[in-house]
Formats: sequence, C-alpha cells, structure tokens
Amino acid sequence: MAQDTARHKHTVPATPARALLPVILPALAVGVLASLLLLLVEGAAEQLEDVLWQDLPDALGVGRYSVFWMMVVLTGTGVLVGLVVWKVPGHAGPDPATMGLDARVLPPGVLPGLLLATALMLAGGPSLGPENPIIAVNVGLAVWIGGRLLPRAPGPLWVVLAEAATIGALFGTPVAAALLISEALAGRQSEGPLWDNVFAPLVAASAGSMTITLVAHPTFDLDLPALGTPGWGDMLAAVVVASVGALLAMCAVRAFPYVHRAFGWLRHPMLALPAGGIVLGLLGALGGHLTLFKGLDEVGELAADPDGWTAGQFATMTVVKLTALLVAASCGFRGGRIFPAVFVGSALGLTAHALVSGVHPSVGVAAGVLGVLLAITRQGWVSLFVAAVLVASASVIALLCIASLPAWLLVTGRPQMQLREDGTSVR
Repeated sequence: MAQDTARHKHTVPATPARALLPVILPALAVGVLASLLLLLVEGAAEQLEDVLWQDLPDALGVGRYSVFWMMVVLTGTGVLVGLVVWKVPGHAGPDPATMGLDARVLPPGVLPGLLLATALMLAGGPSLGPENPIIAVNVGLAVWIGGRLLPRAPGPLWVVLAEAATIGALFGTPVAAALLISEALAGRQSEGPLWDNVFAPLVAASAGSMTITLVAHPTFDLDLPALGTPGWGDMLAAVVVASVGALLAMCAVRAFPYVHRAFGWLRHPMLALPAGGIVLGLLGALGGHLTLFKGLDEVGELAADPDGWTAGQFATMTVVKLTALLVAASCGFRGGRIFPAVFVGSALGLTAHALVSGVHPSVGVAAGVLGVLLAITRQGWVSLFVAAVLVASASVIALLCIASLPAWLLVTGRPQMQLREDGTSVR
C-alpha cells in the first residue's frame, strides 16, 4: 500500500483540455504550410527534371537515358550543387551525412540555399530523397516565424510540430509521424500520458497529410499480387529476406564513414560533388535509369511487372542502387536516405522472388524493405510501417513483426547511416 501511494505521488497528471486547445491552430498552420513547401519543392524539381531528362536530350538528338546523357546530367548536377554549397550564403546547411529526421534548427539565411540544392538534386538524378532537407527547412521556418508570431510558445514546440507535419506530408498519413514521435519519446523522459505528448504533433501531421492527399493524391501501395492467408513458407521467406536485407544494408553502413572520408579528402564542394556525380553517372550506366532519382516512382515500375526481369537484373539494381545511395550521401548532395532504401529493399525482395518462385512478391518486397530500413535508419516502427503500406495487406503485418526480430538482432548496437560532426558513426 505504501509503495502504491508513493507511486501515485510521482504520477504526472494528464494535461487538461484547456491547455491543449491553444496549440491546435498553430499546429494546423504548421501542417498546411509544411506540406505546401514540400509540394512546391517537388513540383519545381519535377519541372526541371522534365527539362533535363526529356526536353534537352530530345532537342539535342541524344538518348534520354543514354550513358552519355546520364554522365552529362549527373556530373552537371554535381557542379551546380557544388556551386550552391560553395557560393550561396549558408553553404546549403551542414554536412548532409550528419543530418537525420531529427533536424537541428538552422538560421533563416541557410534555408534558401538548402532548398535550391535539394531541388537540383531531386531533378538531376542522385539517389536521395527530399526528407532530411525538407524537414530541416520546415523546422527552421517554423521556429523563426512561430517565435515572432507567438513569442511565448516554447521553441521545442515548433520543432516537433514541423517535424511531424513534414513526415505526415512525406508519407501521406499522420501514422508515420505518430510512430516516430512515440519512438523518440520512448528514448527520453517525458511527462504525462503519451497522447498528451503526441496531441499537437498529431494535429500538425494530420494537417500535413490531408493537405498532400487533397492536392497530390499520393499512394505508397505498389499494387503487388494480393497475399492470402500466410503459411510457414511465407514466414520463412520473410525472416530470410529481412535478415539478408539488413546484412546487405549494413555493408553500406559500415562503408559510409570511409567513403565520406574519401570524398572529404577533395576538400572542396566543387571537387567532391562533381566527382560524386561522375561516379553516380557510371553507376547509372551499370544499373540502368531505374536506379536513378529518389526511387519511389521507379519502385512502382519494378512492382508493375515483378516477373519482368531476371534475378540477376534485380540483384544488379539492388547493389547499384545501394552503392549509389552510399555515394550520394557521402559526397555532399543534400537529401535523405529513406526513399532510395525503399527501392533497394524492393529490388532485393523481387530478387528473392525471381530466384525462388515460392517467395510471394508482396512478402519479398515488404521483408526486403523492412530489413534495409532497419539497418539504415534504426527506426523500427517506421520501418515496419513503410514495409506494410507498400503491399497494403493486413496479413503481411504479422509476418513483418516476426521478421523484424532476427533483423533487429543483426543491427542493434551497430552504426546507422548517419555521422557525427567528427566523422564517426552514430549508433
């Protein structure tokens, strides 16, 4: 009885509704504005991509994805981004290898250059996604604008609202943001019930995802063949593919600080980024045009015909895309690592399906994505969520939960694909 009394004395009471209500409007505003900025950057990048990869090669009479043109565009993208990093105020933010989804607050003067470098990267074809830089920009804007409009609001509130809003917009659902926030709260002490802590971020994430849904109608469903009632063979396949995916991605994670250091020896963005572009052009020539860009649209092409390539072709795309991700993240291109990792995991799963016809393509893709994301991000809930939504099958969730256990044992306590300021790996 005495222990129960002591425990209740230390229990933090739930936040009353009157304390939560004032954050709704700021959270809604941050959610809408964060998603609109994402749409603006991606829309501008798509327009430039059409010019670079369709209009220009057609006008010059060269193949859109010929080896020559891939080398020209990717090297040119490295030159342009290098110029931004070198000359634009703020140098397009900190070293992208040190940035994750938990963005630091950047000064307002840094943000235009970071946006420009991100748009050029997305259009030019390096294997990175928009998530890290867009989150950083939205966090910086939210703190700067929110601090002036509502100076009494704590600064950390704007950070978590902007992060949640951008993640909700990126994935088209607030669930991803809720899972990330819950995972972050589990790693540190927080006061009050969980839902009190996630209330405002969930409002921002909902606003961001609904804005994206109404304007752009995104979908992650790859429309793979439906998975019926899973059997023992499906469970075995999920465990094996997820574990192989984790091990394969860990090879890139282990190499990350060394490749980053090699590009660092060039000591100037006008050397490192064009050199990275040349390497990416050569990799594109080896793996084909589907291994370019952030990879989400290209995954759709793979999934549209899971029997359309041989196991060797799928395996080549898997290794080339993972290598391209490693190079792009190391040489200084501004971008995130989640979306290209989805391509790597999907191609790995389809490799397993091509090798062993009994591996259901939905199981292979979901398990491959799960293993690769676990190794690269160390975000368990988000890895499960992304893997599950790709196949839109409730029956695959149990398989993924089981497959995540051995995959997690392989990656836990080991480095992830992110570096500290001193160049050492984050664990």
